Amino acid sequence: MATTAQRPTRSARPGEVPRGWFVLDASEQVLGRLATRVANVLRGKHKPFFTPHTDTGDFVIVVNAEKVVLTGRKREQKVYRRHTGYTGHLRSITAGEVLAGPHADRVVREAVRGMLPKNALGRKLLGKLKVYAGPDHPHAAQKPEVLGLA
Repeated sequence: MATTAQRPTRSARPGEVPRGWFVLDASEQVLGRLATRVANVLRGKHKPFFTPHTDTGDFVIVVNAEKVVLTGRKREQKVYRRHTGYTGHLRSITAGEVLAGPHADRVVREAVRGMLPKNALGRKLLGKLKVYAGPDHPHAAQKPEVLGLA
């Protein structure tokens, strides 16, 4: 029997978690490393009161998503697939085509989505991710801090 009184484990509640805003420049950054850092900040793993079943994370703005780096031959070999619902209508597009097209932000969004929980909490966390292909974003009023990868 322990002689000192043990304190119960404290779980964070959604209403008492302070929210921050971070901006991350994706130019010349490796996609996987960037997505891992963003997913950890969205979940709140960088905070001392991280609770796995609660949204304790911050908002993340990713700019210059079109300039993200894919290592190896992933630009030609990484394929994004979707099905329209009709027989034989499987649509495929490579990562290079997505980055060259008008929706270059989807590469970063899909990489982060794959690193979040596959449940309602993960969908809620993905709503706090703002990805922009270019250098401009409309969230200057939130005064985001610069987020580094290290």
